[in-house]
Amino acid sequence: MINLKEDERLDYLLAEENLRIIQSPSVFSFSLDAVLLAKFVYVPIQKGEIIDLCSGNGVIPLFLSTRTRGKITGIEIQERLYDMAIRSVEYNQLHNQINMIHGDIKDAPNKLGFGKYDTVTCNPPYFKTPSNEEINENEHLAIARHEILCTLEDAIKASSQLVKQGGKVAFVHRPGRLLDIVTLMRQYRLEPKRIQFVYPKLGREANTLLIEAIKDGSPDLKILPPLIVYNDDNEYTPELKAILYGQGE
Repeated sequence: MINLKEDERLDYLLAEENLRIIQSPSVFSFSLDAVLLAKFVYVPIQKGEIIDLCSGNGVIPLFLSTRTRGKITGIEIQERLYDMAIRSVEYNQLHNQINMIHGDIKDAPNKLGFGKYDTVTCNPPYFKTPSNEEINENEHLAIARHEILCTLEDAIKASSQLVKQGGKVAFVHRPGRLLDIVTLMRQYRLEPKRIQFVYPKLGREANTLLIEAIKDGSPDLKILPPLIVYNDDNEYTPELKAILYGQGE
């Protein structure tokens, strides 16, 4: 049994039908961006240390647990989201692999260790903090979407401090912040190595960016083939179905 609060629900984790996740429309529900990042990033398969920053309800650690036997740490600053993540981890009996931490990613290197992790993932707030009139009245959603408690530089700096030399750091973000991301990554010794743009439909502008860097890597950037989400019939493309549901769909 699991204790659900207020408007929470227990959802299947897409194709991983043996895994469930606690979600809430008024607090936090994961998006396609988190799924794409979890499938895009390199992770050590048999062993290693992985850390996910800005974890929300723990969706990326849960997805990563299906790809690796390594230890996974997730950090979330919002106590309500952290609580949802903890209960999801316990429900799926993954407490021996996933460790959720309630805290600020800016404090993580000092508390957890510098250069400790093989892989760092982050789905940070996308938008710079607007005026009070423009911020979502829902505090949970506002913090998740806007750089109120965590800026892009905070996330990239912490990632660089946490990852081992030669380790991987992967972000999902908006294409409009690409130059900011690359500039900050290089400032903090993260060399971008792989970029993939995600398009809602063929012929439309990209609305999502996946980027992976290596700590102290040599310059050699690869632009991967574009990923299209929907076809003309507003159905997922075969490439998206393969990511979401596996090759059998």
